[in-house]
Amino acid sequence: MAPNEIIPKLPYSQPFLFVDEISAVDDSNIEGAFTFRKELAFYDGHFKDKPVTPGVILMECCAQIGLVCLGIYLIAQNQLEANQIAMTSSEMEFLKAVFPGETVKVVSEKVYFRFGKLKCRVKMFDTSETLVCQGTLSGMIVKSDDGE
Repeated sequence: MAPNEIIPKLPYSQPFLFVDEISAVDDSNIEGAFTFRKELAFYDGHFKDKPVTPGVILMECCAQIGLVCLGIYLIAQNQLEANQIAMTSSEMEFLKAVFPGETVKVVSEKVYFRFGKLKCRVKMFDTSETLVCQGTLSGMIVKSDDGE
């Protein structure tokens, strides 16, 4: 599976899609990017005078790129009868704010993929390569009832 084939398989759409591109992927790693556009709705109230990207949204971006996209790739590579990875646990450390208009890069390293579970170490960087947040995310393979 090529990197450009992964994003269309994501179970998300606007306004809750936090993946613009996947630049590299293999059996152990993935790298992708997202720009937090100024018009995203959550900036209207977080915070009133100086909008900041909520930590939960940063974690979601890390999960979409670093866990779900990698999981989609691994499912395809291993020809498994499943179609998605659902996040089951997270532990994140937030180190720097991300403001409207900033682009981030997420890199993820597989810790393991076995018994239907994927665990990854994720890191998010800003355009100056400063670490924004890092942590560990885990998810389980899920198959929808309708087979899609």
